[in-house]
Amino acid sequence: MLLGFLLFYVGAVLFLNGIWLMGKIQDREIVVINIVSGLVAAGVVIQSAFGPAADPDTVRAAALTLMFSTTYFWVAYNRLVAVDGRGLGWFSLFVAISTAPVFLRGIGSAASPGEFWLAGNWLIWGVLWFMYFLLLALGRPILRQTAWVTLIAGIVTGWVPGYLLLDGLL
Repeated sequence: MLLGFLLFYVGAVLFLNGIWLMGKIQDREIVVINIVSGLVAAGVVIQSAFGPAADPDTVRAAALTLMFSTTYFWVAYNRLVAVDGRGLGWFSLFVAISTAPVFLRGIGSAASPGEFWLAGNWLIWGVLWFMYFLLLALGRPILRQTAWVTLIAGIVTGWVPGYLLLDGLL
């Protein structure tokens, strides 16, 4: 259930950040969903890493989830203080590189369609974070493409599966 809760908000923030990147939401307004999603992810991190059922697997999952929470808080911060985002861009490279072994481990050990899907999500998220590195740290002119990939990734990797998990359909 916690995964569905988290993914639902990952979907919301990615979907809305994609719309924001398309220029349809103002900079200061996008702060709200990034803070809310950052708090949701941070709550999952705390429960997974420090809760009564914490074990090496949940601590590992918490460390990976903290990359999401950090990203959302950083996006919100950048919109409030109006910086250029290069720091977030370089962090995005760190995250993109970190997702590669997560994807490889996931795909190598997947035994069900859900596990293959989750591994594929890590690949999609890694590509997305790499696009943010290219856009923010290196200044590549890929804003439109990044906006669309963000929006679509939000729907496919978060919103729909998160809702289905919350509703007990997945």
